[in-house]
Amino acid sequence: MIEAPNPKIDVKTKRFIGHIRGKHPGPTLIFFGGIHGNEKSGVTALENVFKELENNAFTYHGSIYGLKGNLPALLKGKRFLEKDLNRIWTKSNINGLKEGKNRDLLIEEKELLEIHGLIQDILELEKGPFYFIDYHTTSSKTLPFITINDALINRRFSKLFPVPIILGIEEYLEGPLLSYINERGYVSLGFESGQHTEEMAIKNSIAFTWLAMVFSGFLHKGDIKDFQKYYGQLQKSAENNSNFYEIVYRHPIDDIDGFKMMEGFRSFEEVIQGTPLAIEKDEFILAEKDAIIFMPLYQEQGEEGFFLIRKLPIWVLALSAFLRRTKFGSLLQVLPGVSWANKEKELLLVNTKIAQFFTKPFFHLLGYRNRVLDKTYFIMNNRELTARNEMYRKTWWYRITIWMSS
Repeated sequence: MIEAPNPKIDVKTKRFIGHIRGKHPGPTLIFFGGIHGNEKSGVTALENVFKELENNAFTYHGSIYGLKGNLPALLKGKRFLEKDLNRIWTKSNINGLKEGKNRDLLIEEKELLEIHGLIQDILELEKGPFYFIDYHTTSSKTLPFITINDALINRRFSKLFPVPIILGIEEYLEGPLLSYINERGYVSLGFESGQHTEEMAIKNSIAFTWLAMVFSGFLHKGDIKDFQKYYGQLQKSAENNSNFYEIVYRHPIDDIDGFKMMEGFRSFEEVIQGTPLAIEKDEFILAEKDAIIFMPLYQEQGEEGFFLIRKLPIWVLALSAFLRRTKFGSLLQVLPGVSWANKEKELLLVNTKIAQFFTKPFFHLLGYRNRVLDKTYFIMNNRELTARNEMYRKTWWYRITIWMSS
């Protein structure tokens, strides 16, 4: 472990899995493991990778950080102790915690403030380009997959990995860590490596870490003798599925004791209309139409019973990339029922009674994702407006012409 020449960052704390600064300029990668305390595969994988990095004479370009997430929850092996650490990363909440509200902070709120401070210090110390990667596992069987907020820089970088990519999760979850980081314009990926207790989840996270270091430019591909093995491992674990998907439904849970998922479902499994998916308050929840089930809940903590997703055709991704590059979305505020929601012109306010002909898929093409305010209004933001494209423009993966961004 090489210490950072900055007294603000104490790499000897239990929070740090590892840190290396290369002698050559390059990217900065920040890996998180254990944001949920019962998901330890990412922590174990990063410990493995840092040990190998420090025992070999690689040529490093830039810096890499490995951070543990919810330390108290990791010690007890629980998703969280008082509040889900991956649901409280909103600007308003963070500002409120930093200002202080004359109350004792919850365990996860203290964790947030410490991690937030480290992120700030790293952003001030390093030059970038920055890559944030958050490791998770699921309670059900699954292929390994990536979740991203739908910005083109995230799409481009994610497509390098041979696993499925899920768009639109920010529309259904309030306050994930990576949504907060992506709102600041940086590349940020969530990697779900497999089921909680599977050894393969650790191996997939190890493989993903090596690929991320190569794709970002921290390491050269030729220096990694097992590069093709790592790539092939992820490809095999994902069953050669590297498609893009979009979340179309989230089933929220108000009372975890009153919800039970039907046994045997795994992510990316197709279900037909009428299939019993779960039991809630002694009633069956049936699939309302043919769909693909995603992250069914088989644990004692959680706010989502399951999601439903659909595969996105290539032409939809290509069209959306074209429309975003031409900044077609900047004209939306002239449409009837659409106006700016704030003076910074970051958010759109949509009156669904007036703009009823403009559907969610239409706004999704332009990069907008919505939050429902009430029966009449929803508010929309666009990751493309904050994306720091200039930071990544000189990277090799940004420059190459591929179908999803052409």
